[in-house]
Order: sequence, then structure tokens, then C-alpha cells
Amino acid sequence: MIRLWNRVGWYRVVAVLLLLGAVGGGIAVAADRQTHQPAAASQNLLTAADRERDAKELAELDAARAEAERAARRDAQRKADEAAVAAAEQAKSTAAPTTKPSTGNSKRPPGPPGKPINIPASCAEFSGNRGIGCAVMLEAGFGLDQWSCLDKLFNKESHWNHRARNPGSGAYGIPQALPGSKMASAGADWLTNPATQVRWGLGYIKGRYQTPCGAWAHSQRTGWY
Repeated sequence: MIRLWNRVGWYRVVAVLLLLGAVGGGIAVAADRQTHQPAAASQNLLTAADRERDAKELAELDAARAEAERAARRDAQRKADEAAVAAAEQAKSTAAPTTKPSTGNSKRPPGPPGKPINIPASCAEFSGNRGIGCAVMLEAGFGLDQWSCLDKLFNKESHWNHRARNPGSGAYGIPQALPGSKMASAGADWLTNPATQVRWGLGYIKGRYQTPCGAWAHSQRTGWY
């Protein structure tokens, strides 16, 4: 009986020891889990911070790249605008009239000298260059019925100013010959003599439109003659 009790008591001791060992092991495992959980959380937080930093750096790089592209486009547009302005200026200078009226020192052979003009009574009511124009018109063989058309035509072209010069085209004189040196065929004094200019103008009108009224009708339709 004593031997049986001793055996049972020993078993109990062993069982208690095993139980205590199991409880101790569970406590150790729990402690170990508690130790590793903060470390894992810290690792997760670090990874999130790294991702946020990387995303921020990528956004900054994209913004810098976009700004560089915009700056390049602005620079290209500026250069294109400058080139367009330069081309326009070059075209303007090329289109500007380069032919200057010949002077007395020109090597061009002078035309026939301008004839003196006498104002007839039928033109006495007109003064200045208009009176000269009326007289030259009759001299050229046109009747007074053509005077109204010639008066309107040359008034439109130059206001009967024998020194009128078109700054854009370079046309010159009462008939606005282009170039003005064409009028040298009517007289070497074409630069200053209104009679010479009108003679040339009437010759041009006769050859192209037959009469001053024909030239005036064309001018009304097209804006030029």
C-alpha cells in the first residue's frame, strides 16, 4: 500500500512539474510575441514612410520635367516669333521701292524738253496745276468734255500735286507714274514740271484707255488706272 502511494505520488509530482513547464512555456511564447509585434509594427511604419518619401520624390521629378518641357516650348515659340518678325522685316525691306527718280546728273538720256504752256480762255477758270492740266489736255487733242474725268482722276491720284510721292509704292507726280522716271520720256524736267507730268499721263491714258473718261471709269471699278 505504501509502495502504491509512493508510485501515485511520484506520478503526481511529475504531472505537476509538466504542468508548470507548459505554463512557463506559454508565458515565454506570449512574451516573445509581444516582443516581436512592436518590431513588426515599426517595420511597417518605416516601409510606409519610405513609400511616401519615394512618391514625393517622383512627384517632384515629374513637376521639374513638366516645367522644363514648358520652358523649352516657350523658348522655341520665342525663337519662332523672332524669326517671323525678322522675315517680315526682310520682306518689307525687299519690297520697298529701290528705284529713285533720275536727276539731271543721271546717265539716262533725257527725253524731249517740256514744251511751254499757254492757258487758253476755255481753261482760265482753273488755276495752278489744274489750269495747266486743262491746257495740256486740249493740246493733246481731247475736248473739254473729257476735262471733268481727267480732273477727278488726277485729283484722286495726287490732288494735282506735281511733287506727290506714294511712300509705299514709290509712284510719283500728278499722274502717279510708277516708277516716276517713266515720265522722263515726256521731258527731262519731269521731277518739277507739272505740264511734263500731265503730258506723260495723257499719253499713257490714250494708249491704254483711249480717253480720260475711259481711264476714270476703270479707276472707279478697280481703284487704279
